[in-house]
Amino acid sequence: MRAARIHAFGGPSVIRHDRIPVPRPGAGEVLIEVAATSFNPAEIGLRSGLLTDVFGTSLPRTLGWDVSGTVVETGAGVTGLTPGDRVFGQVDGAAAEYVTAPANMLARAPQSIPLAHAATIPVAGLTAWQAVHEHARITRGQRVLINGAGGGVGMFAVQLARLAGAVVTATASPRSAAAVRGYGADEVIDYTATPLPDDLDVLLNLAAVPARDAEALARPGRTVVTIATPIEGGTHFVTRNDPGQLTRLAALVDRGDLVAVPSECHPPAALAEIHRRAESGRTRGKIVITPV
Repeated sequence: MRAARIHAFGGPSVIRHDRIPVPRPGAGEVLIEVAATSFNPAEIGLRSGLLTDVFGTSLPRTLGWDVSGTVVETGAGVTGLTPGDRVFGQVDGAAAEYVTAPANMLARAPQSIPLAHAATIPVAGLTAWQAVHEHARITRGQRVLINGAGGGVGMFAVQLARLAGAVVTATASPRSAAAVRGYGADEVIDYTATPLPDDLDVLLNLAAVPARDAEALARPGRTVVTIATPIEGGTHFVTRNDPGQLTRLAALVDRGDLVAVPSECHPPAALAEIHRRAESGRTRGKIVITPV
């Protein structure tokens, strides 16, 4: 099978497209024929070697954390999933034609959208869900600012905050403003030209900000949750894989309450260019990578 891998840390040119054996599922695992993975900005840190304290130094390494696909084989002891089932989840090494995963860490993919589109959800959707519901605990009527709403997490955070009943103000570049409005933001601010509002109950910070600006974002009585630059007095968290939450996100998609549409779809050969564009701030939303 083909897999997008790195054999050394460095710039986008270190991404290689190798032919390697198809893995076999072990006990409790399933083999997935990959419909799609998607790009996450943290993969820049993984590829460049800046996150070895988180991901280790073992190489070669297959890229990709989001996966959607079809179960084609089950390992010993697997119950509840059989070949032919459509699944999605957060799986290490998903930028390949096949990947193995623990069966109990997957969820059934939404039925109402193309299977490849489900790859937009796991990392970004779980991050947004945990920010909105676990850490910020957003409730009806609260005024929420989502800083950096034009990315993949922002796509889901805006929608989930609105579903929770919040009044949502979002920051986005002009390139992403129309998409963010489409997700349901009540107001979209061009952060390059307009000051951020002060009358906020909750701030969800999804973007890297200078230290001086981070200090200004924290105010007495304001709940601050950040997945990017740590903010004094706020909650900084790392997303965890949660199949139960994935199931709830899939149900929202199938009810028509949550939109999960990629901003772009590309073959694996485009990965290096996607990394270059992301490093220069020229991407938005969730970019899906299909193995064929």
